[in-house]
Amino acid sequence: MAFLCIIPLLLYQCPNPMIRITELRLPLEHPAEALPAAITERLGIAPAGLLDFTVFKRGYDARKRDAIVLVYTIDATVTDEAGILAKFNKDQHINPAPDTTYKFVANLQGPPEIRPVIVGFGPCGIMAGLVLAQMGFRPIILERGKKVRERTKDTWGLWRKHQLNPESNVQFGEGGAGTFSDGKLYSQIKDPKHYGRKVLAEFVKAGAPEEILYVSKPHIGTFRLVKMVENIRREIEALGGEIRFQQQVADVLIEDGQLRGVVLASGEQIRTDHVILALGHSARDTFQMLFGCGVFMEAKPFSVGFRIEHPQTLIDKARFGKYAGNALLGAADYKIVHHAQNGRSVYSFCMCPGGQVVAATSEPGRVVTNGMSQYSRAERNANAGIVVGITPEDYPGNPLAGLEFQRQWESRAYELGGGNYEAPGQLVGDFIKGIPSTQLGSVEPSYQPGVHLTDLATSLPYYAIEAIREALPAFERQIKGFSMYDAVLTGVETRTSSPLRITRGQDMQSLNVKGLYPAGEGAGYAGGILSAGVDGIRIAEAVAEAMLGKNPP
Repeated sequence: MAFLCIIPLLLYQCPNPMIRITELRLPLEHPAEALPAAITERLGIAPAGLLDFTVFKRGYDARKRDAIVLVYTIDATVTDEAGILAKFNKDQHINPAPDTTYKFVANLQGPPEIRPVIVGFGPCGIMAGLVLAQMGFRPIILERGKKVRERTKDTWGLWRKHQLNPESNVQFGEGGAGTFSDGKLYSQIKDPKHYGRKVLAEFVKAGAPEEILYVSKPHIGTFRLVKMVENIRREIEALGGEIRFQQQVADVLIEDGQLRGVVLASGEQIRTDHVILALGHSARDTFQMLFGCGVFMEAKPFSVGFRIEHPQTLIDKARFGKYAGNALLGAADYKIVHHAQNGRSVYSFCMCPGGQVVAATSEPGRVVTNGMSQYSRAERNANAGIVVGITPEDYPGNPLAGLEFQRQWESRAYELGGGNYEAPGQLVGDFIKGIPSTQLGSVEPSYQPGVHLTDLATSLPYYAIEAIREALPAFERQIKGFSMYDAVLTGVETRTSSPLRITRGQDMQSLNVKGLYPAGEGAGYAGGILSAGVDGIRIAEAVAEAMLGKNPP
């Protein structure tokens, strides 16, 4: 019997695991009974000494393609916990299992005198709003875009009809930019309080598959994210929270360095002493407004580049060899980096197995690419950003200079693509040679509204083009076929992260405006759905502590 059949049965059998075993390795196609046998062997106990266990995490090691192994983290209940821990007290892979249960920092009885306000309803704003609502603070959430299903129709309007709605698109609307993505739910952030577990547990409660709790690289996919976001919204509302759509914040009210409220584009004022800025990285007009109001911010590094597309079967074979197509492994991904001779780092970003390249602009007359996948990851192409790191030295000026840098190259991409939201594209082989592309080969690009073949040499700064040209053949040494001649590059990828940081202090508030809480990806404190959700929890706790007059965390 394949092990795939029993993981869901084991997932919640052990609510209070006592011992955690990490790096427990078994062959990819091991039978179900091999796992409990491996646990007892690792602990040196008889089968009767193992009372129960759960799979906390399951990953794989594919460095040896012909001998891929599954790597488990196990939480086990045993008859002699103290004896086993004493026996393995110097073994870093056997320890007491940590308590990952989320603990609220407040439980407000009765309505708050003044309600906190959250600006933005992406992953950060969603989790901040949910946690504040669960603690009784009844937040008011302002989202400039539309509800997720209306927003989806507007997004398809760009993809299918070349019609952009600047207020309802991949960047703006319920769910944030993460809604039209691969729905990746893993991060490399430090998370000592296990906030990531809270995020995943809430997503499962809202309809995400239970496997996101234990697979090492969980993802949801766009279609499932839509329903999940709606369910979380309903819970926030049921707890007394309020979500207002198509409500853009046009100004902030500041008195002697203290926030006193926000002003909407309609002219309405909302008085509050606590505002969470969960803007996302594309709220450029809001960044400009905040800068004009004197809110402290600073430029930060980000990356620019292209999307690259290969046949997914090529990536599967290169990564998994004879195990390509294995149900446990799924569609293969990759993570690669090259340090170019000109001092730039080129790396893969937001790799989407079995997905598509999407139009992600939020401003007229500009082209921006991103990647997304459905839960099945069953489309014919793999895509990833191939991006180059840049720093504020590349765009000197005030903290908003990075926004103008992005706009410059997004406008150039619009021009090279033909001025109708088609994206400029080029075959990898032609790009390396430095000649324009005139016809496609075996790889059909997935970007909608369409790809206009051209020469990408002038679509990004010369140093980025130079570094990517050097990196693509180098990546071939890591993934066979990566620099195949008719793989397709699509430009441009500019919104890998926010180009600025709205800097905050240890109390999680703006350095010079008390009561203003910059959070998530737009403020420069997250990168992706999970880390943004975690930051939302942290900022919600800070607001709750401040509203109750407690010491900041």
